[in-house]
Amino acid sequence: MNKYLLALLLLFGLGKAYSQAEKTDQVAFQAGEQITYKLKYGFFTAAEAVIKTENSTQKFDGKPALHITADAKTAGTFDVFYKVRNRYETFIDPKTLLPYYYQEDRHEASYKHSDKVTFDHKTNKITADKGTYPFTGNVFDFLSAYYFARNLNVSHLKVGEKLELRYFLEDGIHSMTITFAGREKVKCALGTFNCLKFNPTIIPGRIFRKNSMLYLWVTDDGNRIPIKAHVELVVGSLVMDLSAAKGLKYPLNPVKK
Repeated sequence: MNKYLLALLLLFGLGKAYSQAEKTDQVAFQAGEQITYKLKYGFFTAAEAVIKTENSTQKFDGKPALHITADAKTAGTFDVFYKVRNRYETFIDPKTLLPYYYQEDRHEASYKHSDKVTFDHKTNKITADKGTYPFTGNVFDFLSAYYFARNLNVSHLKVGEKLELRYFLEDGIHSMTITFAGREKVKCALGTFNCLKFNPTIIPGRIFRKNSMLYLWVTDDGNRIPIKAHVELVVGSLVMDLSAAKGLKYPLNPVKK
């Protein structure tokens, strides 16, 4: 597996974006939420990711913060041939949902990478291990992007409408185009749900074919949780599936048979 593949899938799967939509007053999540995903390659479970939200004991500029962590690790045969132990953390303002601070610690086979990123929204500067980066507007790390996006009004979206997400990752600010593909009923390990379907743009390379497609399904309810993602690879495909959820602010409402 490519050393960036899990990070890309986490970004695509968790970093859904409606940057042109307006934030709602109701926050879609709460401290104590924990969601778990399994990444499957064919019939095999390739990896698992666990994302937790909790109140932080650490304050930023005297303000409270939410602490969000994502831990990803390979499983089964994949853990033998390409062991991954990645941890991502972000601290966000519980009201604006903008990030204060982000850090990652990635161990992927023999590859290791860490980064510490500070977001200064007063001076519009991002300070990371590799330097300082000016920015305008809203820019996120991929974890804070996920939680911010869950609180945006998407009721006006039309099929084919394209949206942009801006996020900082490793060495600069990047942008990704996401197309709204409609509404579908989708099944995951926790049941079948009414979902919003998105098609993020991906860049072909050693892992993705020239015409590879990535699809993401998000619950069409108050939680706005991604329950499934499917991406085509050069050989086969990879599926992200929601396998567990607890501490949600709103009950999950699977479609009744």
